[in-house]
Amino acid sequence: MESNNEVKNSNFIKDIIEKDLSDTSKVVTRFPPEPNGYLHLGHAKSICLNFGLAKEYGGKCNLRFDDTNPAKEDMEFVNSIKNDIKWLGFDWEDRLFFASSYFDKMYECAIELIKKGLAFVCDMNSEEVRLYRGTLTEPGKNSPYRDRSVEENLDLFERMKNGEFKDGEKTLRAKIDMSSSNINMRDPVLYRIAHLTHHSTGDKWCIYPMYDYAHPIEDAIEGITHSICTMEFEDHRPLYDWVINNLDFEIKPRQVEFAKLNLEDTIMGKRYLRNLVETNQVDGWDDPRLITLSGIRRRGYTPEAIRNFCESVGVAKANSVVSLAQLEYFVRDDLQPKAPVKMAILDPIKLIITNYPEGQTEMLEIENHAKDESFGTRKVPFSRELYIEREDFMEVPEKKFFRLAPGKEVRLKGAYFVTCHDFVKDEKGNITEVHCTYDPATRSGLEFTARKVKGTIHWVNCESAVDVKVNLYENLVEPSEDGYKLNENSLKVVTAKVEPSIKEAKPMDRFQFIRNGFFIADSKHFSESNLVFNRIISLKSSFKPSK
Repeated sequence: MESNNEVKNSNFIKDIIEKDLSDTSKVVTRFPPEPNGYLHLGHAKSICLNFGLAKEYGGKCNLRFDDTNPAKEDMEFVNSIKNDIKWLGFDWEDRLFFASSYFDKMYECAIELIKKGLAFVCDMNSEEVRLYRGTLTEPGKNSPYRDRSVEENLDLFERMKNGEFKDGEKTLRAKIDMSSSNINMRDPVLYRIAHLTHHSTGDKWCIYPMYDYAHPIEDAIEGITHSICTMEFEDHRPLYDWVINNLDFEIKPRQVEFAKLNLEDTIMGKRYLRNLVETNQVDGWDDPRLITLSGIRRRGYTPEAIRNFCESVGVAKANSVVSLAQLEYFVRDDLQPKAPVKMAILDPIKLIITNYPEGQTEMLEIENHAKDESFGTRKVPFSRELYIEREDFMEVPEKKFFRLAPGKEVRLKGAYFVTCHDFVKDEKGNITEVHCTYDPATRSGLEFTARKVKGTIHWVNCESAVDVKVNLYENLVEPSEDGYKLNENSLKVVTAKVEPSIKEAKPMDRFQFIRNGFFIADSKHFSESNLVFNRIISLKSSFKPSK
């Protein structure tokens, strides 16, 4: 799973683990996603951290689905999350768990808290609870139902479980401290009523535990040693500890928080992503413009690049924003030695070699990778009429423009030197054809030292060119006065002319299209009769990694 480029860094979580445990092989972590959407890049950092810590210390990492909210959860999301984790290169082995498997135990724990006088059934509605909670500067007030007897609370809680009450009619709340400076400790709700069918337990339950109550119990049942979560749960840690310390568990997990991954000019919130999908503004959860893991997989990013990126970001307490260029650097770095080269013209104009024999075609041998001979070579057809990129010709060349222009000579990659002597425009003034002559003595591979040229351009033979649909991506969102808005230019679709060997491609095959970037055969719409390629990333990078 590891590549030679992966970086190993220390961090404060490792320091905590090594201080807490004399035998670090007993480390048990978990990745606990809620199955209410697809995972995104921010989750990748947590996956790499939790599974990575377990691997480094010879411990274990569980995959546990926090399926305590049947209103938004679906098996589609369960399956997509499992696929994403495997794609990243991690294995939970036989340790696949569901919070719903512990519902009986959670109910028993709630009974235990009631019997200890630490929980009560409350009849206040959500608005009344909010009013009684107080503010950051003012303490809350006790619920008028807080002093119910243990017997009455046990009876009411059982009746809640049996479905005697409507949604929102009653809740089970912890009895902690309504004057606490931490609002999360002001008698938080532990159970709510929800008459919903659960994807796993069906209609067995009509009461469901709240996350802050369920999560520490799940961790304790599974013997988690360190419950790694993001910084927004730091204020919830006292409640996590309160639940653990007031229940009889052999192992007392420790919650540790770290800063989540924030990527510039990107929105990763599940609610926002779900809205884009459900309103058909994108091509599903795996749209390559999304930063979901299924989206970047379809885009062509590699798991090695994502793991290296997450390692480079590091683990800290302070929130920060990571540049998109940093992510793209690791994608390029991983693709460069792996992707074979093809010639593709994304914005074609015709080049006619006027002194090349009409009707003649020759097969030229061109390397499959510029830096790795082990990739071998391929035969590419060459004849009188070719396609070149529009940007490779300039009627009035700028200074330091070393490509094709009137009177200028360039090398056609793997072929010959050609010199422009004429060009053709349409009625709108657009260049449609460039006319050149070639020198037969300059064929690549021949010993030729008479003269040198500064420019080399790629090309595709007209007669054998294959039409390919190419998706070119920009950021899905862009800054606006209100924060962010959808970028109307986030997807540009062009028809490219590609050398005939591209017909051998299969879905998810990656290539470097010379000078145009790295591309992947789309996993969703690609077929023999519909060649669709997504641009993974351009070739240039502005990011420089630290030494």
